[in-house]
Amino acid sequence: MNVVLLPGDGIGTEVMAQARKVLEAVLPGLTLTEHRIGGEAMVHDGDPLPAATLEACRNSDGVLMGAVGAGDYAWSGRTPEDGMFTLRRTLDVYANLRPFRSGEIDMLIVRELVGGLYFGERGTRPDGTVFDTLEYHPDQVERLLRRAFALAGTRRGRVTSVDKANVLATSRMWRETAERVALDFPDVELDHLLVDTAAMRLVQDPAGFDVIATENTFGDILSDVAAAMAGGLGEAASASLTDDGPGLFEPVHGTAPDIAGRDIANPTAMIRSVAMLLEHGLGQPDEAARVEAALERVAARTPTADRGGSATTSAFGDAVAGELLGVGVSDA
Repeated sequence: MNVVLLPGDGIGTEVMAQARKVLEAVLPGLTLTEHRIGGEAMVHDGDPLPAATLEACRNSDGVLMGAVGAGDYAWSGRTPEDGMFTLRRTLDVYANLRPFRSGEIDMLIVRELVGGLYFGERGTRPDGTVFDTLEYHPDQVERLLRRAFALAGTRRGRVTSVDKANVLATSRMWRETAERVALDFPDVELDHLLVDTAAMRLVQDPAGFDVIATENTFGDILSDVAAAMAGGLGEAASASLTDDGPGLFEPVHGTAPDIAGRDIANPTAMIRSVAMLLEHGLGQPDEAARVEAALERVAARTPTADRGGSATTSAFGDAVAGELLGVGVSDA
């Protein structure tokens, strides 16, 4: 099997190095190739998503990506994030899965990833008005909702569809589509929430959710709220899946330029993304479980500085890899 590594920018390169250690420990026969994306690619290749990177991703069994977006690239007329958005759209990884588990919390946000506000028409009119267009085709919504209902069927059997149907026409279509899809999943309960109410309930009672299905922008925002309730962005991983082709796996956090290069970033989200790659991308659920178990043991023993401990980024990665290899590795 062949996995493409895209370290990205800022702390992305540091946490990706730990992901490589873990992958090499858990699947030593895996072929790993590294390519540039984002700001690093703009500096070296003049493009946030070089053609060679895109071709490698298309031909892979899975793509593991670090955080993208650091520095000022206004001179280029493009941003590092342009590479990330283009990659998502080209691979058509429309279903973004973001699990959150902590104590009583066990929820999964299923976010539509390649449509909506982030991909609609945008521009500036002659009078100075700036616009971004939110649009969805019913087929885009249906496939995302079918994925969410199927996943809920393997969990506690409840989908909360989040929209803004009291204001937006796209949300009214979303809600109608959810009602229609629900007819094909009689064992899954469906309820609807407006996005503002969903945000409030995420803060008040996060344990009350099972699967949340929502559009791109709402999912982006609600995922950060959920992450805050379940341990912070440093703990949150994601899998972005399509129906036929490689998936894209990445942590939810950003590039954190204020701590980049200091070997203090928490690589937990990146290592959890490895586990999601193993389970959803490479068909290795047992190995994914091994990675999660090793991660939990190391985090409990010696956490990183943001979790009240003293383990460095690299020492934490060494410890997780050591757990998988069955050898003693210092966490200090």
